[in-house]
Amino acid sequence: MKPRLLDLFCCAGAGARGYAAAGFEVVGMDIEPQPHYPYEFRQMDVLALSPWWIKFEHFAAVHASPPCQRYTELRHRYTVNEHPDLIGPVRDLLVAAGKPYIIENVEDAGPKLKDPTLLCGLMFPGLRVFRHRLFETSFAMEQPEHPSHRGIVCHTFDKRKRHYGTTDEWTDFVQVTGGGNCRKDAAADAMGLAGQGLTKQELNEGLPPAYTRWIGERLIAQLQAREAA
Repeated sequence: MKPRLLDLFCCAGAGARGYAAAGFEVVGMDIEPQPHYPYEFRQMDVLALSPWWIKFEHFAAVHASPPCQRYTELRHRYTVNEHPDLIGPVRDLLVAAGKPYIIENVEDAGPKLKDPTLLCGLMFPGLRVFRHRLFETSFAMEQPEHPSHRGIVCHTFDKRKRHYGTTDEWTDFVQVTGGGNCRKDAAADAMGLAGQGLTKQELNEGLPPAYTRWIGERLIAQLQAREAA
């Protein structure tokens, strides 16, 4: 049987696809309905979850992506940032559950995360996004070498930028954000999510599956080593 992984704050499951490719049976959970989630999905408030339930359901590991609005650089645009700081409470939940865990968030959340690993699209051949994300893990994980961004220009629709009109959203790097840096299908292709039917908002919130597959393969190896010991 495949080990089960609980995917908290799962959104549309972009990252879940990577864990599934690594060999996990994935179960998603989110407070909002997620009609495009590709695996078993349960709609509920993660903060109402009991660590005993995680144990009872025999999950081998847990991934959590607390909403990033509290930490992202865009927080400076708010006069009052009312978005809750969820990393601490989520960590407490996962530690109490006693399972290997991953907590993912944006770079600006670095001070809240414990010894996180940085992943960038340049570390994964075929991706055309930088998309820096930090991953706190309860298990050992090496920091991959981070290639230089020097000389890489992202496609843009902004006519004020000097490189406007010189790039192609289907072959060059793009920024998958709320802005109009590229069209939806090109964003999906750049993230390794072509043909998955995700909306632009779901892509904006998602992780490239290559990231979570890389993490998942290392976690699977450690779980198997523990069983063999």
